[in-house]
Amino acid sequence: MTEETPGFEEKPDVPSGAEPDDAAEAAETPSTEEGPAAPAGDVSQTAGLTAQLDQLRSALSERTADLQRLQAEYQNYRRRVERDRVTVKEIAVATLLTELLPVLDDVGRARDHGELVGGFKSVAESLETVVAKMGLQQFGKEGEPFDPTIHEALMHSYAPDVTETTCVAILQPGYRIGERTIRPARVAVAEPQPGAAPAAKEEKSADEESGAPEEG
Repeated sequence: MTEETPGFEEKPDVPSGAEPDDAAEAAETPSTEEGPAAPAGDVSQTAGLTAQLDQLRSALSERTADLQRLQAEYQNYRRRVERDRVTVKEIAVATLLTELLPVLDDVGRARDHGELVGGFKSVAESLETVVAKMGLQQFGKEGEPFDPTIHEALMHSYAPDVTETTCVAILQPGYRIGERTIRPARVAVAEPQPGAAPAAKEEKSADEESGAPEEG
């Protein structure tokens, strides 16, 4: 039986050349194979950066929407300004040409009477060329059906040789700019003779009856 020597304690193996204090620290420090844990400060910093990134993305989306809305409003404004500019121009041209219509009427009457000669003829033709370039168009012809939207009837009569209300004389030509009428054509109209159509039908019926064969 072996007796234990009192007061003797086993000590960990200490490498040769190591100091006693190093051996004590080696004995107290537990051995582990796991890597160091991430500090709590780094986790909170990452969460803060993520929140800031989300805020920046939200702000960017709002600014992009604002920019798109402003661009659409600007495009609408440009179209409205262009439309108003064209309208103002058309009104100004129509006003000017309306003031020239009496002069054109005088030119037309002089031409009808054979008085459009010499220098007056040259000036009149130049004027007509200029107003035509500005878009002025003359309309109104004898024999065309009467249209109250573009014709103004100043005289009325009946005629047996018409089948509908017809312009039989152009007292003053009408003028338009594009689709806009600035003065209707002033005309004399004729309507079918009252009772002419029934009389014609009766005459036709009489002719048919006279030409029918007699029954034996």
